Parts: sequence; structure tokens; C-alpha cells
Amino acid sequence: MSEAGFALHPRLAADAVPVAELALCRVLLMDDARWPWLILVPRRAGMRELVDLSRADRLALVDEIDCASRALQTLFSPDKLNVAALGNVVEQLHIHVVARFRDDPAWPAPVWGFQPGERRAVGQRETRIAELRQALELPAATGE
Repeated sequence: MSEAGFALHPRLAADAVPVAELALCRVLLMDDARWPWLILVPRRAGMRELVDLSRADRLALVDEIDCASRALQTLFSPDKLNVAALGNVVEQLHIHVVARFRDDPAWPAPVWGFQPGERRAVGQRETRIAELRQALELPAATGE
């Protein structure tokens, strides 16, 4: 399938900042300083559910979720990684990969809808993006 007609949902564009482009997904950083939180958005128009993707794209998505998960593990050593595709608010298919810690403000509850977000300062955001870009270049990102 091609990227023709793909457009990032306005809510995702407002709440997150671009980090990288993987083979299938646009990788975004949720702009909430409380959690290391990536969002993977397959660059395919009209996708709402995992089952909407072709088999090849589903397999690629699993590899890219693995890549994002390993990047967060490497950088932050979380107690738990939360991986979810909800879509109740934003219908465009997107996958959350969130590093969670026993001492984070929402533990053990979900991060979704937990109080208003705390945006990162611009310098802090740029530093985090650079760290994530480097971590996404680990062998898991290339399929090795």
C-alpha cells in the first residue's frame, strides 16, 4: 500500500511532536513531560483498526512497535511498557508506547485522561527528540 492520502489527525498533530519516520510509521513524542511516550502512526490513509492494515503492514508495525519499545527500554529502563491502540478519541490508527514507572503520577492507572498534560520546555523537548532518534537507530530499528 502507499502513503497516498495519508494525513496526520489534527489532534495528534496538536498533542505530539515528530521524532522520526520509520518504514511504515511516523513516530511522534507525546508532548507530556510526565512520561516517555511515543505514538506510532502508520502512514496509510483511512486506517482505523489493526485489521485494516495489510498483512505485510501488520508485520511491519509489530517490528516498529518492538523498535520503539526497545528505544524506551534502553533510554529509561521503565518498570513496565504500556503498548495500546485505543482510538476512542482519535479514530486514526495509532499505537501508544509508554514507559511507566512505579513512582509516576498515575501508577498503576492508565496515563490516558490523567489530569491535564504538562508540556515540555522547548529545549527539553529537543533534547528528548535527539535521544529518541539516536535510540531508534539501534539494530532493532534496522531488523538485525
